[in-house]
Amino acid sequence: MSRQPAYRTAAETARRLGVTVRALRVYERHGLLKPGRTAAGWRVYGPEEHQRLHEVLALKRLGLTLGQIAGLLKGRAVDLDRVLALQEEELALRKRHVDRALTLVRRARARLAKGDALPTDDLIELTKETVMSDFKPSPEFQALVDKHVDTDRVKALHPGEWTPEKQAEASAQWAELIAEAERLKAGDPGAPEALDLCRRWNAMVGQFTRGDAQLSGQVGGMYREGFSDPKTAGQMPFSGEVWAFMGEAQKRLKAAGG
Repeated sequence: MSRQPAYRTAAETARRLGVTVRALRVYERHGLLKPGRTAAGWRVYGPEEHQRLHEVLALKRLGLTLGQIAGLLKGRAVDLDRVLALQEEELALRKRHVDRALTLVRRARARLAKGDALPTDDLIELTKETVMSDFKPSPEFQALVDKHVDTDRVKALHPGEWTPEKQAEASAQWAELIAEAERLKAGDPGAPEALDLCRRWNAMVGQFTRGDAQLSGQVGGMYREGFSDPKTAGQMPFSGEVWAFMGEAQKRLKAAGG
């Protein structure tokens, strides 16, 4: 007696693969999946869809965009060697950050073992390196980005500029700002130090959006949805406490005419 293939609901499929149902919808919109339907119209995922999802997630971990993955799976030429080279470069950069973070942690522990206090600057540096080493975009976070941010608009605003080197430089700058926000988040969001951080934070956002109101709205919508959903809040680039603190600091800065 032949065995019938197993079909699972979207929720079951997402849970087994460690993604969200929202991510499955994004992959479907990009033509990466074509789930079956029950008589009642519910999506179901069989062995072929599960195999395709494994391929999609593996290619995403290599650094391919959803558009590149769609092209590759449809047989269109993708410079896979270039993609692998970018991934190698990213991993090498990440390894340098991890090695530096380990050095800082060991140095800090040695000082504590001697009974010495850690200077604030050392704590900021340690937090910065930890932030840079820890954050790796999950499929859910990437799906959130894909849902909200128009990548064609980003490319148009940064023609030929958004290289891996630029991304690494921006990541380092963001890590410094996030580390400073982590240090200040329990304090007064209207304090001069917090307002100064807010100005520099806005300047970094401006470098990316180039003052484009539509892109600014897309980025804001992405973060608002990400932090409002418990499933994605823990996968954002910084903590919910930092998000709340910076939101309040933005209000204080605006009220102060900054």
